[in-house]
Amino acid sequence: MGRQRRIVLLTGDGKGKTCAALGMSLRAAGHGMRVMFLQFLKNDTSTGEIAALAKIPEIDIVQAGLGFVPKPENPRFSEHHHAAEAALQKARDAVESGGYSTVVLDEVCGAVACGLIAEADVLDLLDMIRTDQCLVLTGRGATPAMIEAADTVTDLRHVKHAYDSGLPAQKGVEL
Repeated sequence: MGRQRRIVLLTGDGKGKTCAALGMSLRAAGHGMRVMFLQFLKNDTSTGEIAALAKIPEIDIVQAGLGFVPKPENPRFSEHHHAAEAALQKARDAVESGGYSTVVLDEVCGAVACGLIAEADVLDLLDMIRTDQCLVLTGRGATPAMIEAADTVTDLRHVKHAYDSGLPAQKGVEL
């Protein structure tokens, strides 16, 4: 079975976008394929996914974000903007290298929605995908153009979350 160029978009206000992308990464690694898992906003190296992915040689994970994104008028916003631009360049490099069968852009939709990177730059990256690569985009607030460009779109809808009832994040579930 030959591979074809594929763009998968996981968006919506519900929990599970990153988890679904992690599952896709695990599936690709199980087939001996190389994966670049690039996190645009996250910056917490103590999460379970960081620990687990570090044990899988086929998956390279890069946390390029600086954490919570301040409002644009905050002086630190420019640091987040530069970090997101650098992450986008890492994504371009991963795609152009041809060394990765799957490239995950975790929270890239959020980076666009926050104004850290331009939608047009992400769409340009989609055009760069090789015929044998899969690009996975995650995050809330996917734009209509991103949705149109994707081959597969899943909108995870928030129905209920433990946090809403006052339960804190738990290791192995949210952390």
